[in-house]
Amino acid sequence: MITPSIALEILVTVFALVVAPLAGGLLFGIDRKLTARLQNRIGPPIVQPFYDFIKLWNKDQIFANRSQLIYVYVHLGAAMASLVLLVWQQDMLVILFTLALGGISLVLGGFSVRSPYSQIGSQRELLQMLAYEPMLVLAAVGFYLVTGSFLVAAVFARGTPLLFELPVIALSFVLVLGIKLRKSPFDIAAAGHAHQELVRGLLTEYSGRYLALIEMAHWYELLLVLGIISLFWANPLVVGFGLSLLLYFLVILIDNAVARLTWTSMLKITWSWGAGLSVLNLAAIYVLSYLGWIGG
Repeated sequence: MITPSIALEILVTVFALVVAPLAGGLLFGIDRKLTARLQNRIGPPIVQPFYDFIKLWNKDQIFANRSQLIYVYVHLGAAMASLVLLVWQQDMLVILFTLALGGISLVLGGFSVRSPYSQIGSQRELLQMLAYEPMLVLAAVGFYLVTGSFLVAAVFARGTPLLFELPVIALSFVLVLGIKLRKSPFDIAAAGHAHQELVRGLLTEYSGRYLALIEMAHWYELLLVLGIISLFWANPLVVGFGLSLLLYFLVILIDNAVARLTWTSMLKITWSWGAGLSVLNLAAIYVLSYLGWIGG
């Protein structure tokens, strides 16, 4: 028997799965429009990502091997599942591990073909994951130190915003967003514009409907990361949404102001300024909690 609470969860889940790609596609469209304006161009319409999706969906289905297709569906499924878990206010570590599964599946898809561009792009994608995953885990640890639980529900049950205790970790999501969206200076695996030595890197051997599904997965991932950022100011959540959009537009500005880094420089920046300062933030929380100056 379906109780009213279960029916509400189902309704919210369906709503999230339908609205998330629409919102993600619009944000990508706004990104392209702002980028064009910053470069003194008119740029495409905001709904251009949806036009591109439809165009890719209607192209011939060409693939190097069938294992590629499995990895694409796992990548998309993991992105959708991560977002659903966030909406259900579940364990943050489970959300991050599910998201990582999607990233690994895309890498395995790149390794499953013989293209040197895809192989190099997959190697660099692993390096990117090595750069941002520690910051995501440290954010989850920060949530635990402040709320006493890894559950997202505990964040909403808390009265004061997490931003007051975790300002550095919140700011580190500028790096996380930049890497996840593959924007300069972190577009080393599969940039929006083909690099001479990489072509499209990780995505070189994907086309048609399967490339469209990967793009949809990116829309889900964008909403997921923005949703995690919103948790730093969950009461009221509208302020958190504003904070996440502010960091998103900051990433767009950085993308248009800096050049691409090497993978070694990327790891140095993320591990020192991102993960390193986040560890100091956590250490400060632990000390202040021990002294009784803040409550967990």
